[in-house]
Amino acid sequence: MSCDLEYSVVHSYFDGELSAIRAAEFKHHLAHCSGCMDQFATLSSLRGSLKYARLYETAPASLRLKIRWDLQSAGPTPSWSLPLAWRGLAGAIGVFLVVLILWRVIPGVRKEEDYQAEFAAEIVDAHLRSLLPGQITNVNSTDPETVKAWFARQVKFAFPVRDFATDGFALQGGRVDIVQGRTVAALVYRNREQVFNVFIWRARESDGSAHTGTRQGYQWIDWRKDSLEFCTVSEAAPSDLERLHRLLSE
Repeated sequence: MSCDLEYSVVHSYFDGELSAIRAAEFKHHLAHCSGCMDQFATLSSLRGSLKYARLYETAPASLRLKIRWDLQSAGPTPSWSLPLAWRGLAGAIGVFLVVLILWRVIPGVRKEEDYQAEFAAEIVDAHLRSLLPGQITNVNSTDPETVKAWFARQVKFAFPVRDFATDGFALQGGRVDIVQGRTVAALVYRNREQVFNVFIWRARESDGSAHTGTRQGYQWIDWRKDSLEFCTVSEAAPSDLERLHRLLSE
């Protein structure tokens, strides 16, 4: 690293372990330190690689036979201990049934929370990667037709491209990115000094209510419209993010 901060600080920020004040301080530092930004980008790339890697091995059939043989070789349980064993087994079954009921009752909530956390991490990581020098756009243009024509050659779905400069959000261009293993389009807008990424990909559902969230000081809004899913991300104030969301939804 090319600065005086400890290497562990980058890891703590990446894992969301810093306090709100410390995270805000480091986020400001990250915007001005290429060394820390390179480390952060490396961690993001590593997490993505590990997530989609097939890091497991199938246990050989010989292991199953060995376990079965060991269990059979242990012999029967002494008769004097059977009542105690059965009581322990009954208690274990009761606990298992309670856990099973809870697992069946709240799987939707649990899966939704896991998905939202994973989604927030990847969408913010993609936004941060785009802030690296030379990464923000593949097509650099303020003309919507130019940007739209470029995307028509890059992705297999169509979406509206508009400039909102008169409303304070000037189109800067766009690029192709990867989020959660899928190819997405990314429109880039600028409002004063703030950069807004608008990620777009195809969705199964045609429409859906907006979801909002925050991670490490970055805000995001996600919604669906016309079989497309949109997600805009920025460190700008939530009110600015909501303004861009309304413009894109019109």
